Amino acid sequence: MISLGTIIICTGAALVAGFVDSIAGGGGLITLPALLLTNVPAHVALGSNKVSAALGTCMALGTFARSGLVLWRLALVGVVFCLGGSVVGSRLTFLFDNAILSKILVCLLPLGMLATLLPKKDLTHNVQVEHGLRLWLLTPLVCFCIGAYDGFYGPGTGSFLILALHFIVRVGLIQASATAKVLNLSSNSSAAVVFVLAGKVAWTLALPMAAGSILGNWLGSRTAIRVGPQAVRRFLTISLGLLFCTLLYEFFVVR
Repeated sequence: MISLGTIIICTGAALVAGFVDSIAGGGGLITLPALLLTNVPAHVALGSNKVSAALGTCMALGTFARSGLVLWRLALVGVVFCLGGSVVGSRLTFLFDNAILSKILVCLLPLGMLATLLPKKDLTHNVQVEHGLRLWLLTPLVCFCIGAYDGFYGPGTGSFLILALHFIVRVGLIQASATAKVLNLSSNSSAAVVFVLAGKVAWTLALPMAAGSILGNWLGSRTAIRVGPQAVRRFLTISLGLLFCTLLYEFFVVR
């Protein structure tokens, strides 16, 4: 039985997470701790979070799509490889310890945060990614690797997608954030279906959280469009900082 207090706390967390996630990814770093701290069973927490996140991402994607910011050809190519990488990453979890990847991330995350803070010339809508090397080589490579990370470990996937699309594929920050929503939605939706079929979703909790996530994603996506790349860069720093603190806590307090 989910208490009213748990619903209120987790719905509030979903609203804040949706706002952050729609701009820079990493919303799960807010909702999952809230769910676990309110004593929601782990599998139910994951399932309820996936359902609410998927519905919230639909709202952000719709807002970005109506503004013409989603690079659809790149997104459709990326989805195939992102899902393929996720399958491979999931299988790798049976061969390797997650701690190995986590330790690498602890070292690399400060570099990622520094990269988002350094002054740079922001890319524009005119960057050519509709054909050639960036579409057919770099995009599959980036999406497969990050998809594998998502299947293997997971936290911060949305932030890494935005950073990779911006720095490697050379897409503008706003377009990278918008296009990453297609990839996030595909992986979140497939995972949500698995949890629903397994009966691991508490609907009395997932639906209020979905409402909060939808509102947060709507506010966040509109903020990103209105403010521009500066908003994405700031919230990427917040998102990566949350992930960094989570990993440090995991290593030095829990273990």
